[in-house]
Amino acid sequence: MEFLLENILNLVGFLVGLIIGIISLIGFRNTGSPTLFRLTIAFFSISAGFFVIWAGYMFEDFVIKSGNIERWVQTLGIVIQTIGYFFIAFSHSIKSFFPKSRYFRSVGIIPLFLVSSVQIEHIFRSISFILLAYGAIETMLSYFENKNKGAISVAIGLALLALGEFMSWYSFVFPESILYSVSMTIKIGGLIALFIPISKIPLTKIKFDDKFE
Repeated sequence: MEFLLENILNLVGFLVGLIIGIISLIGFRNTGSPTLFRLTIAFFSISAGFFVIWAGYMFEDFVIKSGNIERWVQTLGIVIQTIGYFFIAFSHSIKSFFPKSRYFRSVGIIPLFLVSSVQIEHIFRSISFILLAYGAIETMLSYFENKNKGAISVAIGLALLALGEFMSWYSFVFPESILYSVSMTIKIGGLIALFIPISKIPLTKIKFDDKFE
């Protein structure tokens, strides 16, 4: 039952992310906003991550039938989702957090290839949580400065995604619990919260938010 629920939730996550990505793409074509272009990449990436995990569940269910999804498949899906979270949370300010030297950037990536797939999964879940939590805090601070109502929904969405990633990581401590399914539900809720301000863009034909340019 839990396996089926996780399969369904990943499918729902894929569809929700895909729909938001398509709407963001329409908004980008209507406005030419670089922000919406980055959001399009973000949501298509998040959707692709859900799809990879869902496909892993389907392959296991109908072919392998071992009762567990292949670990590398889940890790791949999480990495793809993390790329989406990167764009959605830091598209306007991430450059200031990277070392200017390409040598130091390369050194920072090397440790990822020196650990097992399970550890890589933990690393990328941690990165996702940090990105999303930072994005939520920055968005709330922006709301207090500009009183932009749309920022509230964005902040809530990012916070829910961050909470979902945290619970996903914590579900490894209690692998037989329903924590993972709950985390998936929370992340889908976060995507829906992000959908609220984005859904208005193609209709109004205005830029998403100047502060994100």
